Amino acid sequence: MESFKPLEANYVTAIKIIDDAHAEDPNTIPGDNGPVPYEVHYARKMTRWLAARKPDASPALQLACRAQHFRRSRWELPRSSYPMTRPGYLTWRAKQKAQAATQVAELLSSAEIQPPLAQEEIERVAALVRKENLKNDEETQALEDVACLVFLDDQFDGFEKKSEIDDEKMVGILRKTWGKMSEEGRKLALGMELSERAQTLIKKALDG
Repeated sequence: MESFKPLEANYVTAIKIIDDAHAEDPNTIPGDNGPVPYEVHYARKMTRWLAARKPDASPALQLACRAQHFRRSRWELPRSSYPMTRPGYLTWRAKQKAQAATQVAELLSSAEIQPPLAQEEIERVAALVRKENLKNDEETQALEDVACLVFLDDQFDGFEKKSEIDDEKMVGILRKTWGKMSEEGRKLALGMELSERAQTLIKKALDG
């Protein structure tokens, strides 16, 4: 995959602070050197796919991408805390994005970051985490693309194995995912090395 130009030291510190918060996630997955907090794993995947989707990403977009899953559902704000309905899901998602943006903005105001990030830069990161102006903001769309790519790359196979999700539901989820993505994101998705099962379901979704 592509890689970014080196960030300035204060942005490197900001990413470290975000990752330190991710490392508090009690949910872990196996790693090469032992268990890895899931949110650390997810954040690294987000950065890798952002480099592929937008190798010239601004520092603000790189921070927002790293913080996309901040203290997410399985941790501080579980999906189960809201009704298991479409309105319940939308309410949970809105609450999660707002809470994450507020927490990330607080972290980015840390005295550890020197020189301090400009307030407008912190506000920009928070707006990206909230995915504001998605239809008209190219950076917000890039962030949405990356989240969809990570879903397909890292979460799809486990998600579709859930007993409550049949083929019809999975095809519907894939169609919604595809609808969220730009043409650049879709091209990357079609070039992924996915399981045969995933490829079959994606073909059904696109053919429909």
